[in-house]
Amino acid sequence: MPEQKPTVYVIDDDPSVRDGLDSLLRSVGYEVSSFASPRDFLSHRRSDGPACLVLDVRMPDASGLDFQDELARTGNPLPIIFLTGHGDVPMSVRAMKAGATEFLLKPFREQDLLDAIRQALEKDRTRLRDEAAATDLRERFATLTTREREVMALVARGRLNKQIAAELGLSEITVKVHRGQAMRKMQAGSVADLIRMADALG
Repeated sequence: MPEQKPTVYVIDDDPSVRDGLDSLLRSVGYEVSSFASPRDFLSHRRSDGPACLVLDVRMPDASGLDFQDELARTGNPLPIIFLTGHGDVPMSVRAMKAGATEFLLKPFREQDLLDAIRQALEKDRTRLRDEAAATDLRERFATLTTREREVMALVARGRLNKQIAAELGLSEITVKVHRGQAMRKMQAGSVADLIRMADALG
């Protein structure tokens, strides 16, 4: 399935800044959604594709840094590029420590912003791929029977077929059958693959 067009969200209370960023970003092929405040952004449905946020640090109704914290608490934070006309070192350190991709002082070079956006979108693509892989793994695990899950868990702990058989009160042949079924359903090419999958599932 082809990837959705990347979206760049812009939050800045200055309409001229929003218009300028909108023109620049659309000229290089991005979808752009602009907002005057974080509240406006939160009422908008986010894209399912890769996205990032270009965020002004100082706005009348909210601090960009506080909004960064708020987004992080949602468990689904967007990569953020901060823009500011009044930056200082403690502010930039706080933003970067909290996971910001970049902290740019106005006026900034357009290329610096585009480079930061490219990096942020790649970070979000990686997150989306990881989430899709984790969902796929959970769906495959859901197809296992209770016994296949028990066998898989013991294989992941390094038990041999003979030890699993003794622990579960089964014959070795039955354990081999369950292990084979678990590997087939999980699409594991080897026991090492199965162990890695069990670790990923926790």
